Amino acid sequence: MTLQQILEEVESGRLSAAEAEVLLKKESHETKGYDEMGYAKIDTDREKRTGFAEVIYCAGKAPEHLVNIFARIYHENGEVFGTRATKEQYEMILERFPETVFDPVSHILKIEKLEKEYIGRVAVCTAGTADIAVAEEAAQTAEYFGTRVDRVYDVGVSGMHRLFSRLDVIQEANCVVAVAGMEGALASVMGGLVRRPVIAVPTSVGYGANFGGLSALLTMINSCANGIAVVNIDNGFGAGYLATQINRLAEGK
Repeated sequence: MTLQQILEEVESGRLSAAEAEVLLKKESHETKGYDEMGYAKIDTDREKRTGFAEVIYCAGKAPEHLVNIFARIYHENGEVFGTRATKEQYEMILERFPETVFDPVSHILKIEKLEKEYIGRVAVCTAGTADIAVAEEAAQTAEYFGTRVDRVYDVGVSGMHRLFSRLDVIQEANCVVAVAGMEGALASVMGGLVRRPVIAVPTSVGYGANFGGLSALLTMINSCANGIAVVNIDNGFGAGYLATQINRLAEGK
């Protein structure tokens, strides 16, 4: 509704002053593309530009800031997704939004629309069970944005028969996310077995010479297998986001 239309509706009595105020504020937000909160600028235009609504990185945020940002995005989109949340942050949000869901494994905090269409297929794989926290961040990110996800966990190179037993599922996916710590060899193996893009996610799982995930990162970057892209250490969110973009392209969305 334009400014002129709003004024005409108020003049005719079909719109109250309070309702007009809400519409004018919304019009202002849409014009500049963000909602000014003083300590944050909520990117209300992001989904129009990129196809993905803004996600909250919860770690380090002041309690009041997090609650207000969570509320603003939820009211704007009807759902909201936060990463790297703590149990304490969840309990704080829960007091205001009892429908909030928290996963203690991936540390994802969300309110999700019940009716959602899932398209395509992405396989999220881990070398070991210690990598599942990062893998779940990737899987749940992809699912939140409408991707159908197959989880294939604990198929690392120390027991290749486990991987081959699920290879049919992996090869059917539009994209493969390979999550591994230690030496990070899983991504290279995947690159030699599938025809789809592989997103390698190094994790900080490993002993001292793993250097907090640096050894896995370097292995993945230096892979001799083709078709592998590498995200940062423990960046499950980035992998899930990129996998969704690839999946949408494969499905013509």
